[in-house]
Amino acid sequence: MSVPLSPLIHLVDDDAAVRDGLALLIGTVGLRVHTWARPEAFIRDFDRESIGAIVLDIRMPGISGMTVLEQLIAQGVDQPVIMLTGHGTVDLCRRAFKAGAAEFLEKPVNDELLIDTLQQSVRRHVQSRHRHQADRLARERYQQLSEREHEVLDLIIAGLTNKEIGRALEVSPRTVETHRANLFAKLQADSLAQLIRQYAALVEADDSATP
Repeated sequence: MSVPLSPLIHLVDDDAAVRDGLALLIGTVGLRVHTWARPEAFIRDFDRESIGAIVLDIRMPGISGMTVLEQLIAQGVDQPVIMLTGHGTVDLCRRAFKAGAAEFLEKPVNDELLIDTLQQSVRRHVQSRHRHQADRLARERYQQLSEREHEVLDLIIAGLTNKEIGRALEVSPRTVETHRANLFAKLQADSLAQLIRQYAALVEADDSATP
């Protein structure tokens, strides 16, 4: 998955004046903006692979912003969602964060606060996509290992020497060295420390994905 050079902000608001004003503001810092008047069209058509963030009004005719947020989260959409409302309450704010919103801002929105929030959200999204891409590549590399190489890897991570691994697997140290060299090459690890970091990151990613 390649990361686009220019992040995209999706702005969903039924008020044309608000859309135009915020789009103009967001564009002043070099961020691209795609505006949506109808939340139904946004849910159906927006680019889920894009890097950026979503600015979503809570009160809209038809589907409310809160319902849109819940649908996005249920679909696994990973773009950060910034909720906007002209009628903010503590309960509404709590509901938005509980549903998965990244931020909750009241209208009229402070220009500097919105821009700062968007820039931080975009940075976090880029970092998240890079991390997920690295995890995916690491998982694909691990799947290339043979059963014996997996066994050797587990024992390396456990801190055993080549001789100890050889005794555990009933093979010669030279055979262990061959397996070790192969798995380092397949995993594209330049050092034991890098190998351990990759292994730990993969385990952590698997654990976080387990409900």
